Amino acid sequence: MNRMELEQFIQDNYNTEPDYPWIKFPNDAVCRHRNNKKWFALIMRVSKTKLGLQEEELLDIVNFKCDPVLIGSLLGEKGFFPAYHMSKTNWITVALDGSATDDKIKMLLDMSYDATASRL
Repeated sequence: MNRMELEQFIQDNYNTEPDYPWIKFPNDAVCRHRNNKKWFALIMRVSKTKLGLQEEELLDIVNFKCDPVLIGSLLGEKGFFPAYHMSKTNWITVALDGSATDDKIKMLLDMSYDATASRL
């Protein structure tokens, strides 16, 4: 799944559109709940070096809120990294370059959405 596909999937399935709140980073998008404004995804384009990779090229990524136990197991898989620019305990970064499966991205998106939803 690439960035455009993810943004479209979020619009179609979560009834929200990405918000671009930063002038300095106009391509970085926040996906948030309509009711409580909590973030459930942060979509960015960063240098691969920010993720500990050797290449200088830019990479589209997404951060999801995630169960810490699941984070530990995912970090051993291709396309998953400790959270960039977020709490590494409760968030995970996923590359949007096809290295992570669409099913895993959708599962993590759904989990992040649920984890950040308002509680009654």
